[in-house]
Amino acid sequence: MTRYPDIPKPIRSGIVLVDPERGTPQRIIVLQFNPDTLERSLAPQSAGDQADSGGGGSGSGDKNEALRLKGPAQETWKFTAEIDATDQFEVAAPDGIHPQLATLEMLVQPTTAKLREAMRLSKKGTIEISPLEMPLTLFTWGSKRVMPVRITELSINESAFDVNLNPIRASLSIGLKVLTVSDLPAGHRGAELYLAHLAQKERLAAAARGGALSALGLNSGDIGLGRV
Repeated sequence: MTRYPDIPKPIRSGIVLVDPERGTPQRIIVLQFNPDTLERSLAPQSAGDQADSGGGGSGSGDKNEALRLKGPAQETWKFTAEIDATDQFEVAAPDGIHPQLATLEMLVQPTTAKLREAMRLSKKGTIEISPLEMPLTLFTWGSKRVMPVRITELSINESAFDVNLNPIRASLSIGLKVLTVSDLPAGHRGAELYLAHLAQKERLAAAARGGALSALGLNSGDIGLGRV
């Protein structure tokens, strides 16, 4: 058999659950296959969002706010992940891919212990029960993309089963919302991780090669006089 020892092993994308107090990983989920495509959307948080109703520039917003931002852009990710037990014959799978699916589903479910505690407080007559807090979730796509997220969509399509009806192949549509400093309290570990994620974008943007006005058919005088 021909071997290629110099071929680098591909880095996998994945999800890491982190204790927000200690910063220690509680669980690491490595995606079996890296998604073929990523759909990303960034919606700027403009201070003058209500400025124009589409009637030719006669909006009612504050014109002094047109170039101002209220905070970081709202960033969302969507991708399809695949799980296939038949691709790992050397790994025993008596339950098919039930464990892998359950692990992902528990990212959007509170534990039975937390639910029982909420039920206990309800029976005691507690007037207000705080929403159940989940671990801090990080999505990783290589070392340059590590960001705190909230899962907004998890759709599962099971496409093959073993003789015991355990699923052995599935595709998952996963939607994520990147959590920013606008979503998290000051001092929260997730807020610091978001700032590190944004700082990485700034470093990459600074490394990009700038263009020239001549490539646009302009010169500095055109920009200065506003004749663009």
